[in-house]
Amino acid sequence: MAFTAKDVAELRKQTGCGMMDCKKALTDANGDFEAAIKILREKGMAAVAKKADRIAAEGIVDILTIGDTTAMIEVNSETDFVAKNAVFQQFVKDLLKTVIVNKPADVDALMTCNIEGDDEGTVSDALASKTGTIGEKLSIRRFIILEGAVATYIHNKGETGVVVTFKTDVADKAEFTECGKNVALQVAAMPVLYLNKESVPASVIEAEKEILVNQMKQDPKMANKPEAVLAKIVEGRIGKYYETNCLLEQAYVKDDSLTVGKYVASVAKELGGTIIVTGFTRFDKGEGIQKREEDFAAEIAKMVNG
Repeated sequence: MAFTAKDVAELRKQTGCGMMDCKKALTDANGDFEAAIKILREKGMAAVAKKADRIAAEGIVDILTIGDTTAMIEVNSETDFVAKNAVFQQFVKDLLKTVIVNKPADVDALMTCNIEGDDEGTVSDALASKTGTIGEKLSIRRFIILEGAVATYIHNKGETGVVVTFKTDVADKAEFTECGKNVALQVAAMPVLYLNKESVPASVIEAEKEILVNQMKQDPKMANKPEAVLAKIVEGRIGKYYETNCLLEQAYVKDDSLTVGKYVASVAKELGGTIIVTGFTRFDKGEGIQKREEDFAAEIAKMVNG
């Protein structure tokens, strides 16, 4: 079966593979378009297997909202260069659309969904195809799906993504949008573990108190102080723990005379409505993934010695 240059271009458009790869696939498939797609996907899957032991700790975090549904996803690549690739970035956008449309329970479930966008087939097929096209190991690491009023923020073109959720009756107000953006910026700018005091597990506070007591016992200036005095010192330092680790207790970065909680309350009062921060999620690209350490001297020596 013969094929034309137009067929090659269309195959390239649908698969994202190189022009010569598409031409060879159509040749091997005797011009059968569907068979050529299968060949390219199989090559992509082979590429996935070949690259399975590589470390993918770069990539991007991205966020998309459609209607009342928001999704945030982290997709990893081996190099930062790929994260700037338009094909990779569009793939991530298509994954976000797929997450919102299908609402899969986890990454394994997402892999079986038909991907939204120009690609055909499942997310697994598309991942294999993009791996073959881009030439690096790609990995869909994690995602979240949230409903209702949210504020989002992406730092440094996908290094960090933040979604903050709210319960509010003033979501349509520009002042709320600005408030939400500022809270999301706070989460991106300051390390934070918990939403408020109440969300800190009692076991965490007890462990913190134990550490503080042991520290004071080892301090000669503290060792002979009465227990009641030591208890007050511990409570004061626990207060500092809350101020450091709880979002609503933190000093607001744009006005440190206010806590984040008081800032949000002031905006709600100004609007005559309710604004309650109900939660937040922060994804840091490559967080916790052990990155490969390159030994360039050894690599050069290896090249020189053949």
